[in-house]
This record gives sequence, C-alpha cells and structure tokens, in this order.
Amino acid sequence: MSEEALREDIIQHSEGARYVAPADPLLVQKLSWFQDQKLALFVHFGVYSQMGMCESWPLSDGDAHWARTEYTWEKDPDAFRKSYFDLNRSFNPIRLNPEEWAQAAKEGGCRYFILTSKHHDGFCLYDTKETDYKVTSPDCPFHVHRNANIIPRMFDAFRRAGLGVMAYFSKPDWHCPWYWAPHCEKPIACDRNPTYDPAVRKDLWKQFREFTFAQMKELVTQAGPLDALWLDGGQVRPSNGQDLNMDEIARTLREIQPDLLLVDRTVGGPHENYITPEQEIPSRPVLVPWESCLTVGHSFAFRFCDTYKSPRKLASMLIDVISKGGNLALGVGAQPDGRLPEGAMRSMKGLGDWLKEAGEAVYATRAAAPYQTGAWAGGEGVNLGYTSSNGQLHVLMPLEDGEALPARMLIPWAGSAKAVRWTATGQPLTFHRTEAGLDVSIPPEIASGSPVAGAISVTL
Repeated sequence: MSEEALREDIIQHSEGARYVAPADPLLVQKLSWFQDQKLALFVHFGVYSQMGMCESWPLSDGDAHWARTEYTWEKDPDAFRKSYFDLNRSFNPIRLNPEEWAQAAKEGGCRYFILTSKHHDGFCLYDTKETDYKVTSPDCPFHVHRNANIIPRMFDAFRRAGLGVMAYFSKPDWHCPWYWAPHCEKPIACDRNPTYDPAVRKDLWKQFREFTFAQMKELVTQAGPLDALWLDGGQVRPSNGQDLNMDEIARTLREIQPDLLLVDRTVGGPHENYITPEQEIPSRPVLVPWESCLTVGHSFAFRFCDTYKSPRKLASMLIDVISKGGNLALGVGAQPDGRLPEGAMRSMKGLGDWLKEAGEAVYATRAAAPYQTGAWAGGEGVNLGYTSSNGQLHVLMPLEDGEALPARMLIPWAGSAKAVRWTATGQPLTFHRTEAGLDVSIPPEIASGSPVAGAISVTL
C-alpha cells in the first residue's frame, strides 16, 4: 500500500478534511512526544454524571432521536432542559480526590490524561470569569470543597505523577445566550447549531467568539502548561458559517505556551494537529498522528449499571490501535460522588500490570510493517500487531478471554532475526526460519501462564 493510500485512509475519520502537518519544530517535537505516550485516560465529568445518562446531547431537539432514549420521566423538552441545566445546584462530588485519579491512571499504564473542562451543556469545571455556570459558583454546593477548582487541581496532581495533561473543551456552548440565543429565527435547542445565522447576527457571533476565546485563554493560563487543548464540536467551523478565527486563537495561545498542541477535531487543517476517530479504529494503518477514543464501558459518561471490558479486551484494542500507528484514549465516566468506577479501574489495572512487563513493545514505539497479520495458527484471537523501537521488532499477541497461549507460533517475518525473546521477562525463545517466516517455540512455563496479552521481541 502506498504512503498516499495510507494517508487517505484517515480522511474518513476527519469528515472529509485533509490532515496538515505542522511545520513549527516545537510542534513537530511535541507530536513525536505524543506518539510515544500511546495510552490515555479520558474522563467525562459534569452535571450529567448525576443522572447516569448521556452527556449534554439530550438537550438538543435535533439529536433527540438518539440521545433521549434513556430519559422517560419528562415528556416536555423545555421542562427537561430546565431540570438538566439546574443540576449545577446539586453537583457535589465530595469524594473527588485528584491524587487517587492520577494514581489509578498510572496503575492503568496511562501516560497522559484528558478531562472535560466544559462539555456542550456549558458547565465549567474550572473558575472561569466568563460565566457563573461553573463549579466554583456560589449556587454550586461543591464550590466550598478544597478541590472545587477541578481542572487546575486535577492537572497539578497528574503532572506531579509524571503524566501529560490535556483539556477537553467544547466550542459550542448551549448554556451561553450568544449561541442558543433567545428570540432569534430558530427556537432554542432546535438543533446543535446557533439559533441564528452568524453572517446576519454578527453582533451575537462576535460576543460568542470573544467569550469562547477568553475561556480557552483562561484554560491555558489557569491550568497550564497543557500538552494539548482538545476541542470538540465540529459544527463550529468556517465552512459551516461558524468561524472562531482559529488562526488568531492559535497564535495567542502559543504566545503563552509555544508547544501547545491544538486538536480542532473533525475540522481538519492546520489546527487539527492529530486526528481523533471516536468509538472506532481505522481499518488500515495511518501515517499521520491520531488517537482513537474508545470507552472502557459502553459510554463516555457514567452509567449506574454499566459493564466494563476485560483487561484482555483493552489490550486487544491497544494492540490494534498502536500497530496501525495511533494512540488509545480510554474513556471513563466519573461517578456523581467524584470517584472513578471501580469496575473500570479494575480492568485498567489489569492492563497496566501487563504494560509494566511488556511496555517496551508499546511505549515509544512506532507501527512497523507488516503492521498486522492474521492470528497464530489455531488461535481464536484477533490479528497480531507489529511495532518497532531501538532495533527491535515487537510482535504483540492479543488474546480472547479464556484463550491460552500457543506452544508454537509462526511470525510471518522475512527480515533479519538475530535473537527472539519473550518481552516481559527477556527469556530467550528458540526459533528457526521457514519459508513462511519465524517458527518460534514458547516454553511451557510461559504458555501455561495467563497473561493479558503476549509480546515477543525480535532483535534485527
């Protein structure tokens, strides 16, 4: 497959926009850092957490057909929206402990952290000066808690733990009177867009643009240094008549922090520094920086009765992503009391335990040809994945729940092979070359074990 074909494959994950690589050496270096990290904890947290249902989207009448399947207690959309927006008056996650979150992420093998500073509903988890709809406002009971200014407190804890930090920020704000503005040509909440035409109501759009710009600047100054500002809400884009002047925003924010990555997701162009497919993994390797957002449970927001993927399933997802050149952001919804769900953290801890042993084949690697090949003979698992680093080819073996390692496996590798070892322990493995590749023997003491996944390193 040509490099151009590989580049084109990512286009479907950016709504038709082409990726534009940054030229600034600081951003090039920061993107290389990003590609080294491989695994993130991505937490959705906000007033919606109290309901145990979909974040923000039920507010939009235009998204009712899919976002309102979970709520049946209120038939009047206006009454529902009032109840939702009033949840700030009961938001009180008194068991929130940033150090516990950071420790859990680290034990799960994560190298960076993404947290919702503001979702589409407009509720801010930091002390913005631009609105009173925030966690530090007197009408929010949590404002008296020592961790009330959640975003700066969280990011401080994660930085102390040695993890990178990124702020999710919603460009659309459905609580803002300059986005869903009353008394305009469209009813409030008609759909996810403004209630007016920004080209006609230039006064309203100017106010909204200045409001949004100010909030982004607050995040970079209050909670910085950030590794990335992760911008959601792709309908806010020039081609849709909603121009925030991202050139000016990027220039100003990088005057504060020159190496700040911007992720203007699904928009494309120079301000989408890496691509973010959501709840999917590209079908082929992709030769631009990217990150798949996949949930540990069934949703990004907290669910009271959610079930969580096993450590083996998480490892399988990670192997699939990194062998195609991407990073994996594991989505978890925080509980109403401020804790991370125990079931999700237990699964991530299992993944992290494996990464402590086999991380050499994951962190600071790059996807390597042949990228993926079919499961080992007799295996039930998904494709083998391939990465490389420091003169080593790493072969990653996903395992289905209940599946055992083979006593022998064929690695379809025609290149040089000076030595082969079990990555987790460094134990040498016996191998011989065949026309089909490397025939590797896995000793009984390894094959009889039950790892989260397998990893074999070949010295080239």
